Amino acid sequence: MSTSASSPRGARDPRVDYSKRPLHNFFVWREFVWGAIAGAFGEGMMHPVDTLKTRLQSQAIISGYQNQKNILQMVRTVWAADGLQGFYRGITPGVTGSLATGATYFGVIESTKQWIEEVNPNLSGHWSHFIAGAIGDTLGSIVYVPCEVIKQRMQVQGTKTSWSSMLMKESVAQKSGLQIYDYYTGMFQAGHSIWKQHGLKGLYAGYWSTLARDVPFAGLMVTFYEALKDLTIYGRQRLFPGSDMTVNSSFEGLVLGGLAGGFSAYLTTPLDVIKTRLQVQGSAARYNGWLHALTSIWRTEGINGMFKGSIPRIMWYIPASALTFMAVEFLRDNLNGKHESDICEITNLSVETSSKIQKQV
Repeated sequence: MSTSASSPRGARDPRVDYSKRPLHNFFVWREFVWGAIAGAFGEGMMHPVDTLKTRLQSQAIISGYQNQKNILQMVRTVWAADGLQGFYRGITPGVTGSLATGATYFGVIESTKQWIEEVNPNLSGHWSHFIAGAIGDTLGSIVYVPCEVIKQRMQVQGTKTSWSSMLMKESVAQKSGLQIYDYYTGMFQAGHSIWKQHGLKGLYAGYWSTLARDVPFAGLMVTFYEALKDLTIYGRQRLFPGSDMTVNSSFEGLVLGGLAGGFSAYLTTPLDVIKTRLQVQGSAARYNGWLHALTSIWRTEGINGMFKGSIPRIMWYIPASALTFMAVEFLRDNLNGKHESDICEITNLSVETSSKIQKQV
């Protein structure tokens, strides 16, 4: 991401050629670290909302198409059956997956964007942002998808008591003829169970549907973010011409990141519904693939089915994206800026020392 609107503290000193200095790779790796921390932070904070979204979208798999609950009814259902614990089921694989995708997303964007613009200048600007974001998220999907499969199945199950209740068993048996899968006690037990029953295919269930959702989402989010940053700069120049007013980059990341995440989340909700259905269905295979799921949902549930869970999805992504971009901008300003200033001072010291030596000689 561009940091052109960052505060002076986080700005890069023009006297330092960062692309050629020895510590360049160190700074690239720090982008991975900041992205991982920010991604995990956003997931941990917003996991209860994600649980609601998953349960809303998977109702047709668990209990059929009839009497589907709205968001408020689902909140009451989860609370009555599982209490607070039910909202945090699957948080461990959720945070693990977010560590991976956050690291690759933010770590790859900057270097990939620069490479794209150097190789093909025609793709500079928003196109390079879109492509870089898509590539970063695709790389993260290698770890993210298995974690997502485990997370969503644990979210649907809730606590052992609710999953094992006779009402749930009878409902699943009526709809699919068998229990979907056994109760998972934790992340590693769930992964082992899925591997034992379905192999690698089970852990990567809905992989292509995940890419079909996340690649456009990742590209849209970073594109919206950069476009909104450009818009704020343009707005400041028009409203306050000649002013050197700057906006704190952490605050800018909070507001613009939230808006970018919300827009992107809503536009990709239909893709998220398909992904969730394919990953949650387990052995009770209602859908044979991405296209079959798309046509079946559209035929039986219409536009409402395609946008099922859009409200909690937006509720999740606005604060999660806001917190993630804010954290990344904050870490860049307060850590990258400090180290870059130190390097600048060291560079100037070495230049001054060399000049003195030459004069003495």
